Order: sequence, then structure tokens, then C-alpha cells
Amino acid sequence: MRLLVVEDETRIAEIVRAALMRGGFAVDAVRLCADAREALATNPYDAAILDLGLPDGDGLKLLKEIRADRNAVPVLVLTARDAVEHRVAGLDAGADDYLIKPFAMAELVARTKALLRRPGGALGVTLTSGNLAFDTIGRDVRIDDKTLMLPRREAAILEHLMRRVGRVVPKALLEEKLYGLDDELESNAIPVHVHHLRRKLMEGGANVEIHTVRGVGYLLVDSA
Repeated sequence: MRLLVVEDETRIAEIVRAALMRGGFAVDAVRLCADAREALATNPYDAAILDLGLPDGDGLKLLKEIRADRNAVPVLVLTARDAVEHRVAGLDAGADDYLIKPFAMAELVARTKALLRRPGGALGVTLTSGNLAFDTIGRDVRIDDKTLMLPRREAAILEHLMRRVGRVVPKALLEEKLYGLDDELESNAIPVHVHHLRRKLMEGGANVEIHTVRGVGYLLVDSA
């Protein structure tokens, strides 16, 4: 899943981005309303985390613009404004959740995942195919009763494939979802990750296979 963090305090943005990446997300971080507008217009985000006090404008106004554009991306407001009327204003403007600074990183990650588990959201609880199971909340992959350890991006690729079992997942979509604006993306990055993932699934005894659809993307099939 790909997230957008809109936070002008560099240190907070770095900590938030690192915590979310450890939670299995690809994360873009911007500090201005203008940058957030451009990012939202050009990238398919699964959720956004929005500070309200930004250098070039009010995050609340930006949130209203997002909703006026009929963009339904889930938005978690992250702010020091702790009065009840501020929380109500944020929710009325279209926020899906509200977290007051200071906050625990574990709670931020948990609230983000909860947003994505809501109806229509990007996260389910457990995905299964053949003898393979993926707990998308705990990021735990199992083949039968054995845990399969996967790096973050291999796990993300597997999640996308398991959400679309029997359907082709375009390579371009994987690149969009797995890599943020600041990440370096080499042309063979996805094929290399898929190669390693395919080998680990085979060695672990999974009865699913990843097929390459040349020039398009990848397909997960149950080979049981």
C-alpha cells in the first residue's frame, strides 16, 4: 500500500515515514499544501496522513479541497489542535480519523491500518491461496504452519498478487505501490523481487505459482 504524509516538521515526518515503512507501506512525504495537491493528482494513494498547520496554507482547507474533488482517499489528521471544536471541524471537513500530537508511533500505524480495513479500504485481515496465508495486519506469511520470512517489498508484491489471485497484476501498478517519490527505481527491480519471491515460495513448499505475463505483469495461481 502507498501512503502520503503531509507534515512540515522534518523530524516528525522522518519518524512517521520510517514507522509506516516498517509497517509494510511505501511512503511519500511532503511538507506543503501545494506539494500535497500535486502528489494526490498524480499518484494513486491508499491513504493520507495530514498535518493541519502547514507553511503555505491550512491543512483543513486542503482537506476540503480533496473532498470537493471527489477524492475518497482515507485521511488521518495529525495535529496539535486538541480542542473538541477542532476535532469536530476536521471530521466535518472529511477526515476519517484524528490523532493528537504527541502520539505513539504504534498507535499511528495501528490507526492507519484500521482505516484501510474499513469497507472499501485497501487492507483485509488474512489472505489465503492454497496452503499460503498472509496476515496483512501482522505482516505474517505462512506456508501450512511454517512462517516464511520476507523482506518488505517481496511481502508487498505477494500481497498484491494474493488480492488478485488468477488475475494479472501489472508491473507498473507494483512500481507505483511499492516505490515512493524519493525511492530509486531501477528497471529490473520488480523482476528481481519476483524472482526471489518465487524461489522462496517454491523452497518453502507453497502450492501456488507466480507466472510472468511478458510485457504486462505477474499472475498468482493455485497449483494444488
